Amino acid sequence: MNVAILASGRGSNAEAVFKRARDGALANARPVCLISDNPQAPALEVARKFGIPCAFIGAQKDGSKGFCRESVSEYISALNSAKAELVVLAGFMRILPPEFIEAFKNRIINLHPSLLPSFKGKNAIKQAYDSGVKVCGCTVHFADNSLDGGKIIAQSAVEIPENCSLENLEKLVHEAEHKLLPQVIADISEGKIKIGDA
Repeated sequence: MNVAILASGRGSNAEAVFKRARDGALANARPVCLISDNPQAPALEVARKFGIPCAFIGAQKDGSKGFCRESVSEYISALNSAKAELVVLAGFMRILPPEFIEAFKNRIINLHPSLLPSFKGKNAIKQAYDSGVKVCGCTVHFADNSLDGGKIIAQSAVEIPENCSLENLEKLVHEAEHKLLPQVIADISEGKIKIGDA
């Protein structure tokens, strides 16, 4: 199963996936490309380090926050050229437009650093930290046209230790993410989790 990753930032979750693939522990999944909407994203260098084809494709041409029509076509074309069967949003900081979702219907998954439906949107770990909850975590879900919406596939809970700093909590959640995302990808590649139109 060919896996494409979209990332906007550090690429730590992409790196976790690439390491599992390198070690032969990603079941039938093969990372085939990484695409970023940020030309300075460290995720691009992470992909290069593992020999994964990577590219920057701007999401907009006019300075707006969303996708322009031309950019959507570029993304879809690049993913089709890579023969992507699963699209993984790993720190990709944009809501995909309907035509993007439709092009890869039920084959796009997103990793979010909270136990959805709680704490959607940006700074989810800080939202949880500031709220005073005792447990937070991360979620992998199918992407749809809503903000961090779509059917939940799997979650990993993280207990928040007493007197835990925000920085330490972020580390704990990221550690959980680095385990959960590769496992979900492996499970999908083995048919344990169903994707696609069927």
